[in-house]
Amino acid sequence: MAHPTIILPGYLAGATDYRFLQKALIDQGISTVTVPLRWQDWVTTLGGRSVTPILRQIDQAITQLLQQSGAAKINLIGHSAGGWLARIYLGEKPYCIHPNDAEDCVWNRRSQVETLLTLGTPHTSLERWTRKNLDFVNQTYPGAFYSDLRYVCVAGKAIYGKRRPGSWLAYSSYQLTCGQGNCWGDGITPISAAHLDGAINLTIEGATHSPKSGQPWYGSPGLLEQWVEYLKGDKL
Repeated sequence: MAHPTIILPGYLAGATDYRFLQKALIDQGISTVTVPLRWQDWVTTLGGRSVTPILRQIDQAITQLLQQSGAAKINLIGHSAGGWLARIYLGEKPYCIHPNDAEDCVWNRRSQVETLLTLGTPHTSLERWTRKNLDFVNQTYPGAFYSDLRYVCVAGKAIYGKRRPGSWLAYSSYQLTCGQGNCWGDGITPISAAHLDGAINLTIEGATHSPKSGQPWYGSPGLLEQWVEYLKGDKL
């Protein structure tokens, strides 16, 4: 049986953006909830500030899921920024790189997580506002850091970045993320940034970044099936 699963929303996204993904996973036989964030909950993190307020909400939701399910372990799905936030959350080192961070900002939850599955997560960044947080993640927990945790990192191959109308956004986003605009990705995150050394790394043709784009994305029928088995324990 699949472990209970919780979805961690991406940057400036709320739980309602993932209602169709949540239902699709439930239909697959996976008990699933979403961290009850609203887009405005992210406002305090703007400008590269601390993500501790979001991590605390994640902790509350996961504590509730563990208590209600009675499960010893759960799965985490981190979409976009939710993926690297999860890497902080799972770790045992204090997250105290901002002036207002407390020394006790450590969650160390990896023993209660079976699989961390990330969807379109930019695990690296050159962008000035996110680099401080991501440098902490990658210097403290590089790659698939914990050998007792399964990491599955899913990238999308949908849009090639070019300096021309229709692909400028992808080009700019890729360049800010990995330093190269002319490459493939999901329109926001380039493939190279969505993968981690040592993880199970998947690339899905046609998957765009956001559930709000109106285009096929990671949770769409026909695309979800390419990664969902990793939450069921059917693939090791």
